[in-house]
Amino acid sequence: MDLRREFTKGFVAENPIFRLLLGMCPTLAVTTAALNGVAMGLATTVVLVGSNCTISLLRRFIPPRVRIPAFIVIIASFVTIIDMLMAGFFYELHKVLGLFIPLIVVNCIILGRAEAYASKNPLLRSLIDGLGMGLGFTISLIVLGSIREILGSGTVFGFALLGEGYPPFLVMLLPPGAFIVLGLLLGLMNKLIASGRRPQAASFKTEAGSL
Repeated sequence: MDLRREFTKGFVAENPIFRLLLGMCPTLAVTTAALNGVAMGLATTVVLVGSNCTISLLRRFIPPRVRIPAFIVIIASFVTIIDMLMAGFFYELHKVLGLFIPLIVVNCIILGRAEAYASKNPLLRSLIDGLGMGLGFTISLIVLGSIREILGSGTVFGFALLGEGYPPFLVMLLPPGAFIVLGLLLGLMNKLIASGRRPQAASFKTEAGSL
């Protein structure tokens, strides 16, 4: 797999949210606004890139028996740095995200990439993998957060989009709204991918029939 495909796989083919269904706890909890999605996504991306690179560099020195605890310690170190930086420079946003920043430590996306990819691949590929998967996760959170914010309060990134007279659809800002929007987006993603594959399958059948 070339480096370009390695980077872009996290956007659609192996998107952490819409294809692999990983990281559902922060996905459903913090996407009440687009800005929350940006902050959580970028924080996760930084941790993912940092932990992927560190684990890739140390992969030959970490005994297999203790690899999971070692991965968690490495990930926790980056999460602590991000948590302290956000508390120092983005305090209001840090208060909104709350407990979900420390919970990045046990995010399935980060642990999964550490175990399945970074521990088996060199530095450059691990960096690109972490960056691609992290940005794919960030974009997904922004899409979810934007839809919920627009429908729930008529704003996006805090700016009024549907006018002052828009009646808030508050269920979109509650947990049921998160499940509804996520389910609709999952269905749309599956439909688009299935429709993209259908012509290839049809052409294969035509070629097989002609033989």
